[in-house]
Amino acid sequence: MVSGLWGKKLGMAQVFGQNKEVIPVTVIDAAHWYVTQIKTKARDGYDAIQVGCVRPRYQGGAFDKQWLKSLKKYFCHIGEIKSPAAIAEIAVGQPAPFVDVFKVGEDIDVTGISKGRGFAGVMKRHGFSGGRGSHGSMFHRRPGAIGHMRTRGRVIKGKKLPGHMGAAQCTVKNVQVAAIDAGKMVVFVKGAIPGMTGGPVFVSKNG
Repeated sequence: MVSGLWGKKLGMAQVFGQNKEVIPVTVIDAAHWYVTQIKTKARDGYDAIQVGCVRPRYQGGAFDKQWLKSLKKYFCHIGEIKSPAAIAEIAVGQPAPFVDVFKVGEDIDVTGISKGRGFAGVMKRHGFSGGRGSHGSMFHRRPGAIGHMRTRGRVIKGKKLPGHMGAAQCTVKNVQVAAIDAGKMVVFVKGAIPGMTGGPVFVSKNG
């Protein structure tokens, strides 16, 4: 069977556990994803299932084979799911029925693209404490000295400095599945996951 599924992050909500405790969850919508291609080891070098999320303007209608000729026009996201071998019951054009792969209470891994924060300083990007805010301090939010005592003027590679923050692939491991709505193809994951609302995320088996 496949190792995971692709979905769209809808945001955060809350559900009630068995002991009536409130559990914060992230809602992942796995609906409107269709199988667009089946890759085999003989033809493509590896076994995988390619899926795509239909754009909102085409979600009301039935799947049309003409969509496969122009993926960028009809699909907003395209992803692949590794498969150990070709699955006979999976065909091109059918909805991706991979919600049943997971069970409530199971530990999973979630991969997404973190929110882009633009150009950020060292305090926001790396959590530097910064300088004092009073008594004539001129340090404030600056990174401080970055030189090297042995070779003056040389900056060591990997030094924490201001720069582009976010918009990077992140994976949160050992996240628990809080609930599953198979009818609506929605998965509720305990806690927060990377990515912005509406962005694609990949949910995979732990390990």
